[in-house]
Amino acid sequence: MEFSNSLLHWYLQNKRDLPWRNTKHPYPIWLSEIMLQQTRVAQGLPYFLSFMDAFPTVFDLAKADEEQVLKLWQGLGYYSRARNMHKTAQIIAFELNGNFPNNYNDLLKLKGIGEYTAAAIASFAFNEVVPVVDGNVYRVLARYFNVETDIASSSTRKEFTALANELIPKDNPALFNQAIMEFGALQCVPKNPNCEICIFNSSCAALQKKKVAELPVKLKKTKVSNKYFNYLVFLDDSNTTLINKRSEKGIWQNLYEFPVIETENEMDFDALSSLVHQNYSHLEIERILIYNDNQIIHKLSHQKLHINFYKVEVSKKLNNGIDLKSLRNFPFPIVIYNFIEKFF
Repeated sequence: MEFSNSLLHWYLQNKRDLPWRNTKHPYPIWLSEIMLQQTRVAQGLPYFLSFMDAFPTVFDLAKADEEQVLKLWQGLGYYSRARNMHKTAQIIAFELNGNFPNNYNDLLKLKGIGEYTAAAIASFAFNEVVPVVDGNVYRVLARYFNVETDIASSSTRKEFTALANELIPKDNPALFNQAIMEFGALQCVPKNPNCEICIFNSSCAALQKKKVAELPVKLKKTKVSNKYFNYLVFLDDSNTTLINKRSEKGIWQNLYEFPVIETENEMDFDALSSLVHQNYSHLEIERILIYNDNQIIHKLSHQKLHINFYKVEVSKKLNNGIDLKSLRNFPFPIVIYNFIEKFF
C-alpha cells in the first residue's frame, strides 16, 4: 500500500539512532519498551544506558536486589514498572533459562507486559506480524483516516489494531512498527504539527477536513485528586534522621521517605505542630521549622501532591537513625531526592 511504502521511506531517512534499534535481542528491546511506557525517549535513554551498564543480561537484572533496581529507576516515575520488570526478569532467568517467549501470546503472560509491549517485542525481536498500537499510532491513524472514535474507550484498541493490521507489510512488520511510532513522535506530533512538510499532506483526511487539532478524540479525562504530604525530617544532636519504606500498595511502593502526615485537606502549621507533638512526644521535640518557602507541587497521572518538608529537632537520640550523608544510597521518590540534594 502507498501509505506503508511512503512511511517506510520516510523512516529510513529520518529515524533516530537509538541503541535498542541496533539489536534483535529481546532483552534490551524489552528493557527499552518498559522504560518508554508513558516516558519520552529523551528522558528514558539515559536510564536505558545505566541499566544496560549495571545489568548487561537478564540474569544480572534477576539477581539484583530490588532496592538497587529502584535506585537506578529513581526519577523515571511509575515505579510499578520497575518492580514488575524485576519480577519478570527473575521468571525469565530462573524459570525460562534466560529465554524470552518468542511470540505475542506468550509474552502477554509475563508481568508488566501488556498488548502494546508484547506486540513491540514480538515484532522487533522475532519479526512476528503483529501491529503495535500506542499513543503515536492512535494519532497517526486517527488523523490520516479521519477516525473519530474516542481513544479513551475500551473498545477502541481493537478498531485501531484492525486498521494497523491491514497496513502492516507481512515481510517487514518490525520496520513498519518502528516507522509509524517514529512518525508520530517526530512528525505527527500532538500539538501544532508542521503539516506543510508532511509526506502525507496531500492524502491526510484530517488535514483536508481541517481537523488535525481535533484528532484523535479523547473524551474521558483522568480524575485527579489532591493529597497533602507533610514530611517530618527528624534531626537529633548527632545529625541523624529517620526514614521509612513505603510498604503499602499505591504510589511509591518499596521506596523510602521521611515520616509523613498525609491528609486530604491542607493543614496549617499550628495544627501540624500540635499533631507532631502529640504523636512523637517520646522523642522530646525541641522545635519545628519549615524547610521550603513555597509548597512543592508534584503532579502524578491521577494525583496532585502538595508537599511540605518540616525540620523537627529532637533532644532524644533517634533509634535506628540514618546519617544524613547516607540518605543518597536509598531509593526515594524524585521529589524527596531533590529535597535531599538541595538541603543536605
